[in-house]
Amino acid sequence: MTALEYSPYAADCPSRQLLDRIGDRWSVLTIGTLASGPHRYSAIAAAVRGVSQKMLTQTLRALERDGLVTRTVFPEIPPHVEYELTDAGRSLRRVLEPLEDWATSHMDAVAVSRQEYDAAR
Repeated sequence: MTALEYSPYAADCPSRQLLDRIGDRWSVLTIGTLASGPHRYSAIAAAVRGVSQKMLTQTLRALERDGLVTRTVFPEIPPHVEYELTDAGRSLRRVLEPLEDWATSHMDAVAVSRQEYDAAR
């Protein structure tokens, strides 16, 4: 398939899996954390508050599999591992940053809308 043949509106299109990955909150927050440069696992976990160890590990592995993050192991005792965005990951970050900005700047209005909706039910 070429890029022109992919359509996330088609039920069997693999681009849907990619949209699931990049639309996942832990992926968005992990990519945002790595935007400033390479980080160790513990630094990512500290920055992405609320993520479990299991979920962060799964997220990093999936982002690495998709070619958005690299994992570098430094031969030290104990081993030193760093994660870093690839070129594709950095280009995705440029797309995700406005989404984060939109979410934070519109959260007050969304909260009001939710309250009004819930009160009407």
